[in-house]
Amino acid sequence: MSLKNLIPKHKDDTETAEKLFEYSYEEVRSIIPELLAWIQDMNWPVSRPMADYLVSMSEYLTKDLMKILNGNDEVWKYWCIDVFGLYSDKPLDPTIVAKIKSIAENPTESEIAEEVVEQALRYLKKIAHNTK
Repeated sequence: MSLKNLIPKHKDDTETAEKLFEYSYEEVRSIIPELLAWIQDMNWPVSRPMADYLVSMSEYLTKDLMKILNGNDEVWKYWCIDVFGLYSDKPLDPTIVAKIKSIAENPTESEIAEEVVEQALRYLKKIAHNTK
């Protein structure tokens, strides 16, 4: 089967997202950017199973997540912090934590407008609370 068949075709394609759980990171590594695209809007039905799958391998996604956090899609940043920082109990790579801290301390105007800064602050509060 082609890996392209594991990429959802539309926002309601939860069936394809559910199939991913049969595959390891090594098997899907080449399509991770396409899979991450399905968490750009967590209101889509496909986004929750996709988030669950991606969180299960989050320790391998640092480079991909940093591309998103360093990019210009503020809504995607918001949802990445939500999924990998607030929703997940798995610790984030220190590089990602530093980037989230940077967003919280020095947000761009668009990060403020899209409430990315609030997500960053919520995440930092969560990790501060968990270290007490």
